[in-house]
Amino acid sequence: MTWFLAVILINILIVAVVGGVAWFVAKRVYQFTAIVCEKICVRLNKPIIRISGKWFGIVYTVLAIPLFLAFMPLPIPLGMQYALRVFGAYWAGVFVYLFMLLLFAELLVLSVKIIYCVIRKYKPSQGEAFARPPLHKKVRQWATVTACCVAVLVSTFGFVNARHLHVAIYEIELSTPLSGEPMTIVFISDLHLGEVHTERWLPRIVRGINALEPDVVAIIGDIFNDDFYLIRNPQQAIETLSGIESTFGVFACLGNHDAGPTVHSMINFLEESNITLLNCGHIIIDERLVLIGRVDPSPSNRSYGFGEIERRELEYVLEDVRTELNERSLPELPIVVIDHNPLNINEYGSEVDLVLFGHTHRGQFFPGSLITRLVFDVDHGHKTATGNTPHVIVTQGVHTWLMPMRVGTNNEIGKVVIR
Repeated sequence: MTWFLAVILINILIVAVVGGVAWFVAKRVYQFTAIVCEKICVRLNKPIIRISGKWFGIVYTVLAIPLFLAFMPLPIPLGMQYALRVFGAYWAGVFVYLFMLLLFAELLVLSVKIIYCVIRKYKPSQGEAFARPPLHKKVRQWATVTACCVAVLVSTFGFVNARHLHVAIYEIELSTPLSGEPMTIVFISDLHLGEVHTERWLPRIVRGINALEPDVVAIIGDIFNDDFYLIRNPQQAIETLSGIESTFGVFACLGNHDAGPTVHSMINFLEESNITLLNCGHIIIDERLVLIGRVDPSPSNRSYGFGEIERRELEYVLEDVRTELNERSLPELPIVVIDHNPLNINEYGSEVDLVLFGHTHRGQFFPGSLITRLVFDVDHGHKTATGNTPHVIVTQGVHTWLMPMRVGTNNEIGKVVIR
């Protein structure tokens, strides 16, 4: 009973906070439209048109509804649900920047008021001069207009930038030397199949992978977006992914969003796509390299998880590797691990040569990148090995999550040449 009341209170608090934020943004956007409308009318020497607050509220509410309907478990046809999610995702992207910049504008206005109070208290004559023009009103007007315009411009840039695909290239000398010729591993993470635009951009991602001529392709988790049935055309996606060209194959591990009641459909999908899933297991590639795949320890659907699949301790996985190497009379080989979440970085020591991570999206859009920099030891890029730690590479992810927006970050395919 206590748990049930706690859940209700948390939901009430979330609704109150979201409602308060929505009301704040609506009020300031209404002021913005009123100011712009007035300026246009004055410039054109026309009577000033007053915008109805009631009608503005109705339009604002109608625009916001898809954002909530898209993520509610309603019996909506998949096509309509996807359309709502697309609209809601773009609207959410604009809304986030509207809130952040309008809040900054509010702090600016508050600062002006504080400065005025200080001047008025200690220098009355200057304070009166400071107060003669309606300075507070002008500051609020210009701050609001500027914040709204910048929010639209930045979010538009983010939407456009999310359509581009970048390549990050690394060259690494492993602690355990790789015999023979250098090997190229091309890696991606965070496909989020079923998310907005993923299926549309999937062929371009596959072409980008093939253009790098990989020996091995690794997909580092979050291949799906919690629910397999969010994919609108699974068969077409299978055909596209089957087109990945790699000398020794395509391998994957499960990320936190690759969980839930449809996990078995996800696994079957990967098998049909010719993608080998390494569930805390390993594979020896060309008798020159060991590739290990780890299951994420924190599935988004904790009640169901990954079904019967569980994350095994690294020491047991490495013991299996040593056993197979002995059985096949192979020498010590370099070990590469794919593991979705870089919060697991401290699990790895010198017994591993290279670990590839994803998950962070590098915050996806500013200021999220500042947060990931604080949370993760490595939120993107390469961390060189030391005596007790392996090389670590964290990719920014090949796709976006929730909002199709990239500001200060990029959709990324990684390529590492190991020797």
